[in-house]
Amino acid sequence: MFIYILLAALAARIKGYSIKPVLKDYSLYPLFLAEAVYIFLQISVFSGNYKFIPYAGVFKTFYLYTLIIPIVVHKLYKTGIYGSIILTLGSLMNKFVMSQNGGKMPVYATLSKHTGYFDEMVLGTADQIHVLGNEATKYKILTDYIDVGYSILSIGDVLIHSFIFITIYSVIKSANINRQQGESIRGKHTDSFN
Repeated sequence: MFIYILLAALAARIKGYSIKPVLKDYSLYPLFLAEAVYIFLQISVFSGNYKFIPYAGVFKTFYLYTLIIPIVVHKLYKTGIYGSIILTLGSLMNKFVMSQNGGKMPVYATLSKHTGYFDEMVLGTADQIHVLGNEATKYKILTDYIDVGYSILSIGDVLIHSFIFITIYSVIKSANINRQQGESIRGKHTDSFN
């Protein structure tokens, strides 16, 4: 999920926003902590340690809840509503494809086989949600086939994770606007003393 944070920062820089105010924004610290745990979990999978996989769903939910804090602190209610719609749509897409495939999410690994992230032997043991996709898989376009080497995503997952991008970008924008308004107010007070 770190990639979505980086993409949001890159998009904000392209738009001319500074990233520095966000690094001091305490409302994002729970998200940064959750991201550190997520990176630890990814490293565990790469190392062949799959004991945390059964808790991935709970952690994903916790991770997404950390986004509520900056939304409330920065009063980004439109962002929260748009993000919730995208999140719901992504979740419904994932649930739909799973319902059509025996309650399991079919996976098509390509790059992850070469990076060592994907181990077919884990399916059905530590990972009870995913199964290997095959010719009998229904709605393949909605399955986990977007392989980035350290994760295999579905279109629904991309929508769910885009909530991170939207929130981080909006926080960066809000922090910059607030900083500019603060500088403008301080400038007016300074002018009145001269």
